Amino acid sequence: MLFDAGNTLLEINYQEIANGLGQGGVEVSSGALRVAEQKARIRLDQDLGSLKSTEAAETFRRYLGYILENAGIAWDERAEATWRALRTYNPPVGVWHCQMPQASLVLARLRDEGLVVGCISNSNGSVAQALEQAGLASHLDFILDSGIVGIEKPDPRIFQLALDTAGLGPEEVVFVGDLYSIDVVGAKRAGLKAILLDPLGLWPHNDCLKCRDLVEAASLATRM
Repeated sequence: MLFDAGNTLLEINYQEIANGLGQGGVEVSSGALRVAEQKARIRLDQDLGSLKSTEAAETFRRYLGYILENAGIAWDERAEATWRALRTYNPPVGVWHCQMPQASLVLARLRDEGLVVGCISNSNGSVAQALEQAGLASHLDFILDSGIVGIEKPDPRIFQLALDTAGLGPEEVVFVGDLYSIDVVGAKRAGLKAILLDPLGLWPHNDCLKCRDLVEAASLATRM
């Protein structure tokens, strides 16, 4: 069973974003930002075909703009200042460094059941460090980082690299991620089964399994 990292195993530090906005006089809770992000990723997904990379600065700027818009916050000089501060926050890992709820329990259970468990992430070369800081790396058999291997999802070659690393065929593997055009499309191109994280039940796609959280994802995958 393979997982994406950001918004799948690792959660954004929403409190850091709320703190940054608060310094500019914009009050918003971390919980409101979390819900806003779960809506924003669907809108961002529609843009990804025209963007150079999921890791580009412009991609994150647009993504943050969608999050703030969903939270009822206009993009002004305060939002711009928050974006600039976040770009230099917690280098080289950035804002995705919090463990997703129940992630360690789910990964540990899967490995106890005898599954190979890995991670494939579009990243800047720091995802192993982020997973280590979050206490998740020890639960993974391997981690593939696009910044290191030189291939980004949805390119099926990075999924094939994971299959080669695991010593498994595509029919034996399930991939879980949070973006349809990156995670689901890439996994399916490589012949893997795919599960899309859909916390609010808003994704419109019906050609893949969807789940609300990692516990549900693991249950679906083990039944598959």
